[in-house]
This record gives sequence, C-alpha cells and structure tokens, in this order.
Amino acid sequence: MASAPTHVMATGALAAFFYRPRVPWHLWLLGAAVAVAPDLDVIGFRLGIAYSDLLGHRGLTHSLPFAAVVSGLLTLSVYRSGAGPLTRAQVWFFLFLAMALHGVLDAFTNGGLGIAFFSPFSARRYFFPIRPLEVSPLSIRRFLTGRGLAILASEVRWVWIPAILLAASVSWFRTRHGASRAA
Repeated sequence: MASAPTHVMATGALAAFFYRPRVPWHLWLLGAAVAVAPDLDVIGFRLGIAYSDLLGHRGLTHSLPFAAVVSGLLTLSVYRSGAGPLTRAQVWFFLFLAMALHGVLDAFTNGGLGIAFFSPFSARRYFFPIRPLEVSPLSIRRFLTGRGLAILASEVRWVWIPAILLAASVSWFRTRHGASRAA
C-alpha cells in the first residue's frame, strides 16, 4: 500500500478541483478520512481473514463499488443538501474519487496481491504495469524506520510533488480564468 500521508496528499490535490469559497472544512476532512479508510481492512489479519479473501487486505474495501456505496451513504447522511456551493452530486463525486484513489495508488506499488477493483463482482486483483511505489509497511512502528522513511521519500517523488504541482496548476488556472472573466 501507499502510506496514509500519501493517500491524504493525493486527495488534497483532488480537492483543488472541487474547491469553492464557502465549502465547509469538514468536507475536506471527510475526504482525507475516506482516502485512508480502505486500509481498515488490515483488521482482518487479526481476525484470521486471509489476505486473498473478499474481506482481506486490498479486497472489497479497495473496490470501486465499495467507494461508490460508502460515498453515497456519507453524502446522503451528512451532505443531503450539498456542501456550500457544491451540489450533492459533486460531494458524492469528490468522496468517491478520494476513496477510489486509494486503490489506484496501491495498484502502483510493488507488493501484495493486487487490488480487487471490481469486488464483490470479481475477485480478480490488478496492478498497473508500472509500479514505482515501494509497498509501505502496515504498522506505524515499521514505518518509522530507515526503510519507512526511504519509502516516504519515494512517495514524495512519485506522488507528493506531482500532487502539489497539479493542485498549484488548478489554482493558477482558476485564478487566471477568473481574472480574465472579470475583465
């Protein structure tokens, strides 16, 4: 998996596309939470659930249908009327993309069994042909080692810097587009 900070960073770049003045701060916080939520499936290891099972790591919780359902439930329960200037559909789409992006990033890692993008409809797991991200340790203790810091440095190169550049580009485009519209 990519590390939790990297999932949050990628969602921050995604948020740049949805940003509008008066969007409540808690939507961005919820986006960060759903970005890391798929890895709650690691609890299954302690419960004896096999990695390759439907509820195993990178299984159902990393799938696109799961992201769609969870985003729908959150949108209907928390943002029934939208979030500031964002419509309910835009809120759902942001949350869906934030959660789905988790599996996408994990499919760029070099470890594990792949991502069950279409679970529960298919148990097949996928990786992308290019996998530049080192798989991150599942425990915080192992992450806070020299190897964990090297993994984070790799993620900064492959995810953080592009995410920051993407968010800055979106912000620049909006500022420029808004300024030319006012003229």
